[in-house]
Amino acid sequence: MMLRALCRTSGALLQQTQRAAPRLWVTPAQQRWASSLPMNTVVLFVPQQESWVVERMGRFHRILEPGLNFLIPVLDRIGYVQNLKEMVIDVPEQSAVSLDNVTLQIDGVLYLRILDPYKASYGVEDPQYAVTQLAQTTMRSELGKLTLDKVFRERESLNSNIVQSINQASDEWGIRCLRYEIKDIYVPPRVKESMQMQVEAERKKRATVLESEGTREAAINIAEGHKQAQILASEGEKAEQINNASGEAQAVLAKAEAKSKAIRMLSDALTEQNGNAAASLSVAEQYVSAFSKLAKETNTILLPSSAGDISSMVTQAMTIYSSLAKTSTHVVEEKKSDDDDGNKPHQ
Repeated sequence: MMLRALCRTSGALLQQTQRAAPRLWVTPAQQRWASSLPMNTVVLFVPQQESWVVERMGRFHRILEPGLNFLIPVLDRIGYVQNLKEMVIDVPEQSAVSLDNVTLQIDGVLYLRILDPYKASYGVEDPQYAVTQLAQTTMRSELGKLTLDKVFRERESLNSNIVQSINQASDEWGIRCLRYEIKDIYVPPRVKESMQMQVEAERKKRATVLESEGTREAAINIAEGHKQAQILASEGEKAEQINNASGEAQAVLAKAEAKSKAIRMLSDALTEQNGNAAASLSVAEQYVSAFSKLAKETNTILLPSSAGDISSMVTQAMTIYSSLAKTSTHVVEEKKSDDDDGNKPHQ
């Protein structure tokens, strides 16, 4: 009978202690099924990823690991239940002032995990509230170091700085902040309008710059085309002049060779029999042809006194030809005699 009375008394004390126990730091999903602390039933089964803090006569005794555990009735009680899973805390919307004095409304999400159940139970009264307030104050401090434009550009670095600052303070609470994400950034309407105007001005500036660059490229291309056309034209003119000069040179050479052959053939013909008669005939033909062209080319005509006497003009031309032939023959003979004297040996 005494044993039954003792068990009933211990059960009543456990229920009173359970009612007087502080609320746990649990997620809303856990509050639906864990509305109270587990009772000391001597034999306890701790779920995975949970840590139960046991107090003996009001003082910390030990932490129960997942699995089978045994406790002493009346003396031992479960003071705290800590969830070791990664938890998500919604940071409420808050106002912050940037470096360029723009007021922003920012809310975020905090991801954390309990690493030390002892510190999380006895290091701070309400860990969730403490971490939330720390995240808000850290956010205000970090935003005050950046201008409005950098807040949007350096969002990742801002999150990283907030996580680092939270971890420096939450180490004493046995909590590790894994990451912090900014959900939304609300800008005042006037600032938003000015930002839109700035964006439009920036787009117009880029369009003007692109248009000017296109005009410059077009002018450069046109100038380059004119330059290439002039170079090609000059090279074509140069090639044409070279070809013309080469053709003229070849024509002069051809004429000279033809004239040389004609003179050589004429010389051979004159040395033959009746050569003088042929020469007289040629001179007479050229004389008649020259007189036929005088009246066609000019109105002023100078005629010799014996213009009508063709035979005398032919005789005169043949006399000049005979004298030149004798002179050339004499010169050739003298040159030949000089060569013979020079080839004789000296005594």
